[in-house]
Amino acid sequence: MPIQITKEVFTGLEAVRRSGATNMFDRPRVIELLEEMGFNEGADWVRSHKSEYANGIFQGFECVDNPGQAKG
Repeated sequence: MPIQITKEVFTGLEAVRRSGATNMFDRPRVIELLEEMGFNEGADWVRSHKSEYANGIFQGFECVDNPGQAKG
């Protein structure tokens, strides 16, 4: 079951993933890139939801603002 996140968090994670700048398992670097790209809400979410973030890497993420449309 995908991990539900806000549209802002989803957009930030997708931007980091598409950039190819880091392995998404490198959580500290993901946070750093989110901040550099201006996705502070995403950085805060990853920082404070370690378990959910890890589960989302394997289970996918779902944008709760648009259920069924933005699955990762």
